[in-house]
Amino acid sequence: MLAAYGDLLRFCEDSGALDLDRVQKLIERGYMAQDEGLKVLEQARELREAIHDVFFSILHKRPAPPVALARLNSYIQGAAGHMFLIPAKGFFEWRFDEFSGLAAPLWPIARAAGELLASDQLEYVRACSSKACEWMFLDTSKNHHRRWCDMKRCGNRAKVQRFYERQKRSS
Repeated sequence: MLAAYGDLLRFCEDSGALDLDRVQKLIERGYMAQDEGLKVLEQARELREAIHDVFFSILHKRPAPPVALARLNSYIQGAAGHMFLIPAKGFFEWRFDEFSGLAAPLWPIARAAGELLASDQLEYVRACSSKACEWMFLDTSKNHHRRWCDMKRCGNRAKVQRFYERQKRSS
């Protein structure tokens, strides 16, 4: 799903990793530096695979592959070099410095993966129950028994399929 640099930016906007203003600035910069955009796209794929391999191993109760964990740590450390604290309504929050380089979308992704791995929410990472889906998700449901990455897509398909199977059996 990451065929172009714009796909990475769309993902970041849809997931809330980047706001629209930053996405638009990066789109403009991406048009001017397409070779750099392709390089960052390759890095995004590498980061995605490292995250997948680490979380996949956790889901299957195996140790994280050292190469994938090292790669993820490298991206996390790179992101940390662009972070600073700012005051925010009685507390502080982390912010990334100005998104000047095209690699900036990788920073919040790497940081979010690291934060989840180091959190008490790790036990709620799930794999989608759909046989046609390979997505993982964080189960934030009340009882933590969610089965699908997205009810509108995978969950609805599964329910429709079960409905048709019941109809076939009853006819």
